[in-house]
Amino acid sequence: MKTDFIEIFQTIRAELQPYAALGFTNRVNSEEEYDLWSEKNIKTENVVERFFASIKIEADHVCFRYSTLSGDGQLQEHITKLDDVLKMKIDDILSATYKTFKETEWV
Repeated sequence: MKTDFIEIFQTIRAELQPYAALGFTNRVNSEEEYDLWSEKNIKTENVVERFFASIKIEADHVCFRYSTLSGDGQLQEHITKLDDVLKMKIDDILSATYKTFKETEWV
């Protein structure tokens, strides 16, 4: 189980980084924050970008934010300990969110 915020951040960022090769871009890529966005123009909506996910070290936790499956909101997890179960949950969230983005042609 990981409890060091830097180690938690780096582990989750490593899970996010492969999505950059799948059509997402990052606006922030620092030692304390990393995010991914889809910048594909959506023809049926007046949207030119869509948030996918981010990770950020805060004072008392690591904040993992991700798009809802409907794409119109965000959810977040405040992480102070990262074990294998939570890491698998994050992997599942990213996979399901990517699948939705792909199916709806947001990426």
